[in-house]
This record gives sequence, structure tokens and C-alpha cells, in this order.
Amino acid sequence: MMLTHWMEVALWIVLGAMAVDFLVDMFLVLKGGKLTNEPVLGYLKDIVYGVLPLLVLAGISSMDETGWIVKVGYYLGALAVVIKYLKDIRAKL
Repeated sequence: MMLTHWMEVALWIVLGAMAVDFLVDMFLVLKGGKLTNEPVLGYLKDIVYGVLPLLVLAGISSMDETGWIVKVGYYLGALAVVIKYLKDIRAKL
């Protein structure tokens, strides 16, 4: 897998947005007094649907002859995941 510096930064931003959303969700769950396994299972699913495709795109970026098509898809995917989590955080607060 070939991650450029900015691809790694984008991945860390995605993971950071996921972590903030997880912490907000856990705070609300603990504040409500009902601890369930749903938040954890939801985030595992989100890793499969959001982070794993980014890692696949990073893996196939070395096969891209133009050098920019797959990277553009990677950054657009990362931006979409971050926007999704920002909307989720805003809806929870």
C-alpha cells in the first residue's frame, strides 16, 4: 500500500472525525444510563464502509497510470466520510 503524506493526513482526519462522533455518542449513551453494544457495532460497520474503501484505493493507486485519478477518488471519499460525521455530530448535539 502506498500512502502519500496527504493521503495519510486525510485518513487521520477521517479517523479523528469518527473518534469524535464515537465520544459524543458514548457520552450521550452514558448520560442516558443505557449502555448497549449498538454504538460499537455501528462504528465497526462504518470502518468497513468508510475506511476500508479508502485503504483499497490507496492500494490500487500504484496501478494508476495517470497518478491522479485514484487519488482524487480517495480525497473525495475521505471528504464525504468527514462530512457525514460532521453532520452526525451536529444532529446529536
